[in-house]
Amino acid sequence: MATSGRGPRERMVFSAAQLLRRGGVAATGMREVAVHAAAPRGSLQHYFPGGKEQLVNEAVGWAGRYAGKRVARLLAALPEPTPSALFAEMVRQWTDEYETAGFAGGCPLAAATVDCAGTTASTREATAAAFAAWTAPLAAALTGMGVPGGRSDALATLMISSLEGAIIMARAEQDVRALTTVSRELGPLLDAAAGKAG
Repeated sequence: MATSGRGPRERMVFSAAQLLRRGGVAATGMREVAVHAAAPRGSLQHYFPGGKEQLVNEAVGWAGRYAGKRVARLLAALPEPTPSALFAEMVRQWTDEYETAGFAGGCPLAAATVDCAGTTASTREATAAAFAAWTAPLAAALTGMGVPGGRSDALATLMISSLEGAIIMARAEQDVRALTTVSRELGPLLDAAAGKAG
């Protein structure tokens, strides 16, 4: 996710998402975002007149769209698309990161939800919309693999909820055990919903 070719505004939104992954909303300062984005500090007020709240909301919106688009990329790369294989690839992104770079980063959507859901209505709404932007293409992918439409939304929610919980546990334990467990245990259930043998 290189920032080259992006303008200062896009770089700041991307940088805010990256900083949210590491420290949450409270630890993500506007100055740090500008430095991380290599953007002029004075441009923050220009691009984000709503201040940090607006920047955080846009960062989680970006993260939700990114996760939603990633579903299609992961699906396209599968030699034999099955729900379990798609979920395994979603999990693999995190196990690979944690095994190579450590456990410093989490999901910006989870960070913003935990930090702001009870205090900042606009950020709660932004994170809910971001989760929806991730859930909808995942549900569509499941439907495309044979999961009945009535179950696709529920299973997409189950997949994302399981992944998010496993990410939090992996960071707490400094171990990928929770991630590999949810992938292994949910796989047969997902494939059974699509009428595919596990």
